[in-house]
Amino acid sequence: MPVTLKDIAAKSGFSVTTVSRALAGYNDVSQNTRSQILAIADELGYQPNQVARQLQKQSTNTVGLIMPARQDFHDDFFSVLFKGIIYTAAQHNFDVLISTTQHGEAEMEAYRRFAGGNRVDGLIVARTYRDDPRIEYLKSIKHPFVVAGRSALGHGSDFAYIDYDSQTGIEQLVEHFVAYGHRNIGIILPDEALAFSEYRFAGYQGGLKKAGILFRESFVEYGDMTYAGGVRTAQTLLNRNPELTAIIGCNDLMALGAMAAVQNCGLQVGQDIAVGGFDGIPAAERATPPLTTVSQPIYELGEMLTDLLIQLIADSPTDTVQRLLQPELIVRASSGQPRR
Repeated sequence: MPVTLKDIAAKSGFSVTTVSRALAGYNDVSQNTRSQILAIADELGYQPNQVARQLQKQSTNTVGLIMPARQDFHDDFFSVLFKGIIYTAAQHNFDVLISTTQHGEAEMEAYRRFAGGNRVDGLIVARTYRDDPRIEYLKSIKHPFVVAGRSALGHGSDFAYIDYDSQTGIEQLVEHFVAYGHRNIGIILPDEALAFSEYRFAGYQGGLKKAGILFRESFVEYGDMTYAGGVRTAQTLLNRNPELTAIIGCNDLMALGAMAAVQNCGLQVGQDIAVGGFDGIPAAERATPPLTTVSQPIYELGEMLTDLLIQLIADSPTDTVQRLLQPELIVRASSGQPRR
């Protein structure tokens, strides 16, 4: 049978109330008494009733993540992020409650259910929107949350976030292709509703400007962040601009789709058309040829977000709550060789 508070009280000679308050950490119990009770509890193998403790302190020891409903979840940004979150949460004895939903009112209802219903102690918000009702809602009810990403370019980010500098990352990718001799570089941007789309567009324009290359609107398409979307948009770019020699997909899935579109046209990736991506998902390295990408270590991002969120839940952040990190350009065979 499990050891109870009565068992510890009988063994220690203290009342059940004193035992309960000592184990709960109340400061009206002397340190000497607490030490004796903790030693006996450990000797008897006492395991506290987690459900009762959580009800008492009105917490769930659970963090939440609400992700977009996608068909390619098995190998995208969110699948890797989730692994980092659940591993780190487990180290802190936290559970993770996850939900998938479509953008819009269904997503907001999920946030109201998770946060407003006190089903989780805190939430990790991923991929901010230009106008983000999720963040405004969480701020309004003062529910702990941390964001993977910032507000749109030029807007203040008055919340806890961790982000990789995707503007600099895309600019570096443009500079890399320019150094390889490319001047006709197309780009597949994320949906304009996503805040980071502006940063990546700014990086693309900045890289062209540094190289003295005129920006051409026909070289730009917007995709839906999926592999199939990358195939469609890259095909559109190639049909409209046969002079393209390089394509940037603003996430790896769209870049991998772009590689397929190039090959469907009877062209060779890295030889006829260079392709680059952004994220650093495992599939990028396994592709044929392996995909050049701007890597933002996603698993580690999940770890950092979870650590920060748990600090915010405890109301004792030990680190800065706003961090902008630098991504890394990883050059692989999809870049081909420098052109003469």
